[in-house]
Amino acid sequence: MVSPAKPGQVQVYTGNGKGKTTCALGAGLRAAGHGLKVLVISFMKAKVAWRGDGDDINYGEFKSVEAIPNYTIIPMGRQSWVDKENPDPIDIKMAQDGLKMAQDALREHKCDVLILDEINVAVEWNLIDLKDQLALIKEKPDDVELIMTGRYARDEVIAAADLVTEMREVKHYFETEKLEARKGFEY
Repeated sequence: MVSPAKPGQVQVYTGNGKGKTTCALGAGLRAAGHGLKVLVISFMKAKVAWRGDGDDINYGEFKSVEAIPNYTIIPMGRQSWVDKENPDPIDIKMAQDGLKMAQDALREHKCDVLILDEINVAVEWNLIDLKDQLALIKEKPDDVELIMTGRYARDEVIAAADLVTEMREVKHYFETEKLEARKGFEY
């Protein structure tokens, strides 16, 4: 557990640059290395995503953490992408299930570190209500570290957090070299 003298904080990683999930997963890895129990709920992600071009995306983090004690990642998304303008009811249900899982994890002290990957996007795309995200922050026990990732962090979330880092894209090989997502780096 997080020491009562140094209570758990709320961290937010947002912005249009690369590295939000990577940063959060690294924080979880560090915490697990100190014996803390880490739970990651990945909104809008499946272990394998179907791109439609015959090349599936296997998110490497799901396989990596299998060998790390006390580090669990639970995907709460389908294999296909969520339609921002018209989300499928199953996408909304899966996000709501992930929200309930997060609420239960906090209420029942199921972890020392709770990482809500892409929750900011889930709120922006109306899969989860902002008031529910803010309630997670308010209801967080003092001995739990809460980390939230994703573009579009709302001003209210930024104000409620203890640490906010904005990843800002300065240059990206997607644009400069017209590269596509690469296994081991983007997924």
